Amino acid sequence: HTAQIQTHTKLHEYDSGQMHKAQHNLKSRVYDRASSVKLNSPPEADSKQDGSADAEDANEQEVIVIQDTGFTVKIQAPGTEPFDLQVSPQEMVQEIHQVLMDREDTCHRTCFSLQLDGNVLDNFAELKSIEGLQEGSLLKVVEEPYTVREARIHVRHIRDLLKSLDPSDAYNGVDCNSLSFLSVFTDGDLGDTGKRKKKGNELEQIDCTPPEHILPGSKEHPLVPLQPQNKDWKPMQCLKVLTMSGWNPPPGNRKMHGDLMYLYIVTVEDRHVSITASTRGFYLNQSTTYTFNPKPANPSFLSHSLVELLSQISAAFKKNFTALQKKRVQRHPFERIATPFQVYSWTAPQSDHAMDCVRAEDAYTSRLGYEEHIPGQTRDWNEELQTTRELSRKNLPERLLRERAIFKVHSDFAAAATRGAMAVIDGNVMAINPGEETRMQMFIWNNIFFSLGFDVRDHYRELGGDAAAHAAPTNDLNGVRAYSAVDVEGLYTLGTVVVDYRGYRVTAQSIIPGILEREQEQSVIYGSIDFGKTVVSHPKYLELLEKTSRPLKVQHHAVLNEKDTAVELCSSVECKGIIGNDGRHYILDLLRTFPPDLNFLPVEGEELAPESQKLGFPRQHRHRLACLRQELIEAFVEHRYLLFMKMAALQLMQQKANKDKTAALHDTSTADAEINLDFLWNIFTDPKSREVVLNACKAVGSISNTSFDIRFNPDIFSPGVHFPDDSTDDIQKQKQLLKDTAAFLVSCQIPSFVKDCLDHSSLPMDGATMTEALHQRGINVRYLGTVLEFVDNMPAKAQIEHIYRIGISELITRCAKHIFKTYLQGVELSALSAAVSHFLNCLLSSFPDAVAHLPADELVSRRKSRKRRNRVPGGGDNTTWASLTPSELWKNINSEAQSYYHFSLQCESVDQAVEKYGLQKITLLREISLKTGVQILIKEYNFDSRHKPAFTEEDILNIFPVVKHVNPKASDAFHFFQSGQAKVQQGFLKEGCELINEALNLFNNVYGAMHVEICACLRLLARLNYIMGDHPEALSNQQKAVLMSERVLGIEHPNTIQEYMHLALYCFANGHLSTALKLLYRARYLMLVVCGEDHPEMALLDSNIGLVLHGVMEYDLSLRFLENALAINSKYHGPRSLKVALSHHLVARVYESKAEFRSALQHEKEGYTIYKNQVGEAHEKTKESSEYLKYLTQQAVALQRTMNEIYKNGSNASIMPLKFTAPSMASVLEQLNIINGIIFIPLSQKDLENLKAEVQRRQLMQNSGKIEEQQAGQLELDDKLPVDD
Repeated sequence: HTAQIQTHTKLHEYDSGQMHKAQHNLKSRVYDRASSVKLNSPPEADSKQDGSADAEDANEQEVIVIQDTGFTVKIQAPGTEPFDLQVSPQEMVQEIHQVLMDREDTCHRTCFSLQLDGNVLDNFAELKSIEGLQEGSLLKVVEEPYTVREARIHVRHIRDLLKSLDPSDAYNGVDCNSLSFLSVFTDGDLGDTGKRKKKGNELEQIDCTPPEHILPGSKEHPLVPLQPQNKDWKPMQCLKVLTMSGWNPPPGNRKMHGDLMYLYIVTVEDRHVSITASTRGFYLNQSTTYTFNPKPANPSFLSHSLVELLSQISAAFKKNFTALQKKRVQRHPFERIATPFQVYSWTAPQSDHAMDCVRAEDAYTSRLGYEEHIPGQTRDWNEELQTTRELSRKNLPERLLRERAIFKVHSDFAAAATRGAMAVIDGNVMAINPGEETRMQMFIWNNIFFSLGFDVRDHYRELGGDAAAHAAPTNDLNGVRAYSAVDVEGLYTLGTVVVDYRGYRVTAQSIIPGILEREQEQSVIYGSIDFGKTVVSHPKYLELLEKTSRPLKVQHHAVLNEKDTAVELCSSVECKGIIGNDGRHYILDLLRTFPPDLNFLPVEGEELAPESQKLGFPRQHRHRLACLRQELIEAFVEHRYLLFMKMAALQLMQQKANKDKTAALHDTSTADAEINLDFLWNIFTDPKSREVVLNACKAVGSISNTSFDIRFNPDIFSPGVHFPDDSTDDIQKQKQLLKDTAAFLVSCQIPSFVKDCLDHSSLPMDGATMTEALHQRGINVRYLGTVLEFVDNMPAKAQIEHIYRIGISELITRCAKHIFKTYLQGVELSALSAAVSHFLNCLLSSFPDAVAHLPADELVSRRKSRKRRNRVPGGGDNTTWASLTPSELWKNINSEAQSYYHFSLQCESVDQAVEKYGLQKITLLREISLKTGVQILIKEYNFDSRHKPAFTEEDILNIFPVVKHVNPKASDAFHFFQSGQAKVQQGFLKEGCELINEALNLFNNVYGAMHVEICACLRLLARLNYIMGDHPEALSNQQKAVLMSERVLGIEHPNTIQEYMHLALYCFANGHLSTALKLLYRARYLMLVVCGEDHPEMALLDSNIGLVLHGVMEYDLSLRFLENALAINSKYHGPRSLKVALSHHLVARVYESKAEFRSALQHEKEGYTIYKNQVGEAHEKTKESSEYLKYLTQQAVALQRTMNEIYKNGSNASIMPLKFTAPSMASVLEQLNIINGIIFIPLSQKDLENLKAEVQRRQLMQNSGKIEEQQAGQLELDDKLPVDD
């Protein structure tokens, strides 16, 4: 059984080890391709014996990187049978270690070497470099003596194995664990465990009744079902306690006997034992809690592995550990691989806090990543981030290597920065300027620099003080994102992470070498450190920034310095250039990379465009750093380009018309011929045409007169920046351009966003997806009020009511978040849970006089803290927070909505808001928790009680950081993915499928196994598999997509809900009916929590549920869902839409099955009318509908006849048998495909044969190693169709 999946712990340790092995040895350092190659192996490989299944898989991976075929080696471990393992020449020896540490029968070994013919293999050597290693070689696993480091690794690994099914790490948001509940609903149905249950076709065994709260129209929205009980998590206890002994570290004389450390263990049978970890292994000693006696006990049970020792002294351990490992390896790999960035859960059950020595040790040693395993202790983040950028990128393998290294370092850096930021706010880090007041302090921890988002030293005084200081870090991060995406060689940005935690904003940055030793004035050789009073420039920086000018649309411009001499810049003045001691050119402070947003920046004496003025712009904003988004700049330039083409074309046509007239007068045919050539060949040679281009350029504001080129000067309207006199015209042009862009946002982008929502091409379900949709159009969230007003004044407002509702709830929770931020800053740590629960009560509970519970020791801590002037940032000790009341909070929310979003809410309480805007309290709770990082206890909250508050302090379990960072991209993979999508849209399914498979491989190569983009890839693959008729493969890919979405985005993210729906469809197609229903019910429950019932997507979901229920003959239930879908469709698509016609048809079919022909006819007639009016009599849909109407009429008549017969003749009537048929699965599936927008392309048997032959031919070529470099581009078909049946 080869579960070739690396446990994340080991993988990290290994990666970091690699990182530090040697700076110069970059190639080997980052070439730990294990995770990507192995993780892509399909779960089926788990069930096949030995490694044969992985063979094709590893190959297929290799094809991209280097055309090398894998081979098989035999592994002989002590006490187990030799087994075969598939390896590839690119792998390192280390990766075989990973596999062995994860295999069920060898997982308890960590300290061993691999030997070939008695020679120890070097862990970091690639397999191909080892002499004599070939197909069939025998590698021996040889136990090695322990060191303190190895003993610690061993204990940590055993602890990880014991906790491998325990979700507490996921609830606590550590080690990149996160939750997944899919297996609860599929119940082992989809796994390839070989024990597949009976197919669900025997209808009688399906219980289809959904829980009451899922039915349409149900008023209650419980929270508990969000996290169903996973029976696997009931921990099988192997030990009561495993912890470090108090006798550590061993005294000198015992060290000389080989004692490394002591452990204290309590077995399930309640036997207390003390264990020595020595160089030779683990044995029982004679110490007790109070007496130290390190001599071996009799018998001492000396074993090389702790597991072997414990199995001998505790029968329960032996039995449960074996069972636990069986279960561990049966889980889907995607349930246990670490995610690249931490995902936090906003709800968690009450958990028991158990002793855990590793966790305790982690808390005391500042273990970051895994420093204690790393030579040189802390990591030099800046060096790692910049070195990976410098890797070569000439060809695909090199680019993959580089992107993978960049991604890995980034995700490690984000994790380290988050940990550090929390440590800073929690007061665990000493400031580098401890004498100053708390707001001004700065920190260094683990080679990362931390600063707080306050306006220290009045730096931002003219720009809006603290509000500007709070906005600057995110603007800066956007700048870093933009410059790193352009990726100019030789230009370096800092690793930047912005963390919001407990009301504070912390910026974490990597440190430029040498910056701490010198004054800032000396080191800045480009830009300005005082917002433009003094400015310097540098030719090298100009040359580097010139390369970013076009992609980022930044104009090269001159500004005046303090001596009134012009200085050339190619960025905003705040952008500073510093050459580090490492000789690299760094740029920092990129907060004005993008031009200012004039709608939110009133400037004396400047008039905005009428479109902006009409909507009440410019408006006063909290700060003067409001800038436009990159997406908007790009949309605007695109828009102007179209305008430019139109104008040029129009003028040329006019010219041609004029020329034709003059040509007719002179009657020379030569001129005519000339014009056409001149048209076709070169517009620019003809002076007249040049004039055309010039006019068009002027009209659209291009900076060049001969071609279209729009760029922005980011320093326009910056206070304190002065421009040379000779550029006045230019500056006027730039000002106009900015006004046009601001007008374009409100007159073009906002309406087109609303239009997208109207025609349902954009379907936001919650605040996050709505924000994303706005951002894609380049609309900042500060325009939310404007968007809502626009929606409110639409004639078709009813059809986008869901957008209005989501927008309002987003607006309310964002205002609440702003207030919560300052509220939390004044709370001391001991009162945190009381303060958070009090705030939530004021926000959501109907109880009018929520009273806060002050911690009992209030007076004591008051007296103490007077003495300590200098406190940690999070050490406020005032109790003003306790005086907040619901009415005051809602008053503040109203005024915040007015001042920040310019929107008048007019709600004095939560109940008013719920009533007025149709919100749900559970949705508001989810939104505010996600935005603030609060984690609450999962239980039913009574929000509406007027007698007691909904939350108590016991309900607040944790507060997590909210982290923003750069997401490095896998560019090659993304191009493959996009061209795959394009191919599919053109109808070339097979080619599309190949490209997307290739993209999947490349994504795996760069990101490892878990990533949002891989999730999209798998979903598309599954859809293609399904359309091409390969249902089992579709199911397998979609299952991965669901698991990944749950793990990477969250268990109730809108994306996850969509994935559940797709999976249900493929389950149905594969005959897993009850599973399909369970998945649809889960999706409906999640959707109710996230956005409530009134949402256009709910219609699709309910149609799906109704169809499946119809298929299993639950007609009454089916009707409830289908009629709800009909109502929602009519509301959101208008009563005349084709979707509504289809809904009517689905309802009619169920009535037909119930033999209620009158209702069936009524619905089908409605549908028929819509079809006739929309697509005309001749259309096939209209014909189908009219056929069905005839059929229903016949059935109705026949039924009536039979009834009359019975009345007339009594019991001896001869009754014609009537056909009451349950719908066939095929017909239900057909309808399911129609509503889910799937169109089938029938493949003939011949096509299938050809496909198979093609797959086999590819495999043969590949196995004989003939695929040359050129073909590496054309892709593996990846077993889309089973080859071996």
